[in-house]
Amino acid sequence: MSATRVFVARLAGCSVFDPAGDRVGKVRDVLVVYRRSEAPRVVGFIVEVPGRRRVFVSIGRVTSIGSGQIITTGSVTMRRFEQRGGEVRVIAELLGRKVRLRADDSSATIEDVAIDEVAEGEWEIGQVFLRKPKATPSPFGKGATVFAAWNDVREENAPGEAQSAEHVIAAYSDLLPADLANTLLDLGEERRYEVAEELSDDRLADVLEEMPEDEQVAILNRLDDDRAADVLDQMQPDDAADLISQLSTERSEALLDLMEPEEADDVRMLLSYDSDTAGGLMTTEPVIVSGDATVAEGLAMIRRHEIAPALGAAVCVVLPPYEPPTGRFLGMVHFQRMLRYPPNERLGTLLDQQLEPVNVAASALEVTRVMARYNLVSVPVVDDSHRLVGVVTIDDVLDHVLPDDWRSQDPEQPLGRTRPRLRRAPVTSTGRRSSNGTR
Repeated sequence: MSATRVFVARLAGCSVFDPAGDRVGKVRDVLVVYRRSEAPRVVGFIVEVPGRRRVFVSIGRVTSIGSGQIITTGSVTMRRFEQRGGEVRVIAELLGRKVRLRADDSSATIEDVAIDEVAEGEWEIGQVFLRKPKATPSPFGKGATVFAAWNDVREENAPGEAQSAEHVIAAYSDLLPADLANTLLDLGEERRYEVAEELSDDRLADVLEEMPEDEQVAILNRLDDDRAADVLDQMQPDDAADLISQLSTERSEALLDLMEPEEADDVRMLLSYDSDTAGGLMTTEPVIVSGDATVAEGLAMIRRHEIAPALGAAVCVVLPPYEPPTGRFLGMVHFQRMLRYPPNERLGTLLDQQLEPVNVAASALEVTRVMARYNLVSVPVVDDSHRLVGVVTIDDVLDHVLPDDWRSQDPEQPLGRTRPRLRRAPVTSTGRRSSNGTR
């Protein structure tokens, strides 16, 4: 059954279905147009369909809104959404804007917007949920809240002008990093930087890892050195190294000096390898255990929420020390093998005897062939002394073989030829990249 009033913030992430019950996609925003004397009219929804494509679904093709879902007629144009002049995205551009109540000229901020069905298939903005400044306190320590009809408020800035990034972040709080990165890329340049600056360090780190390199650099260059270093600390070392390698020598050295010493050391080590080698592709944070560790201990380690699926697919068994570069690498134990043995079984007895590690200097092509030949999601990387220095995961390989701009390409278009990767200049004993290399 369709509701006659719906709050827009609750629609973010809401599933869209066709009449047969098949899922079409997820709502990412509501599109409205301003009118001279009436409340803004809803023209449709921005819907993310499989492949991260954003499409427009006209309000005329919506048969039901409510119960956490939207039902369409089943006829959805799959052409990529492009915002037209006069159209305003409620979540991305309207929430968080400053308004004034006409009754007493007091200031308030739009926290949410209610859309009302005024006739069959016709929706418009009805009420707005407002929060007043903290000078008018509520029992909860924030400004008092109030509902007002759209016509009872007037905006302090031009229609469609963005105001508070906090409201965009709140509306998209449930998005996966890749989806949030895609959402930010859809925003205007200044708005994108504003939202990025409001994200927490770990959230921004996750989002940057999912962006094209030029966008990563652009956002990082907008942050001051202290904040940029904090974000780099939260990134996977291999992703941080790729990003730092695109910066000027002066900026990269300044950021490395501000990073946590252990994180900076990992990044410096990765920067010393050519990006077309196993050392350049690997991450330095594999799951490492001793041969005496038990199956129960191994499963507990890969069960940690911060462990990426590809890294948690297997544990690396080594001799001490247990931080890269470790003692001699003994072998890997895949998690499926651990599941077949009792909890007290020693991992040193369950090593995969057929899997050989790759040398840190092995070419990216060789690494790719090894992973494809043995259907691996990760492969260990050792130095000339057979010490474990990291692992290459399947996402590292895909990032390497796909074109640099694959994230921004239309998912229905064929991928272009992979461009050659920039070669990293070697790091000297002082930690500085040699001047005779290219970034």
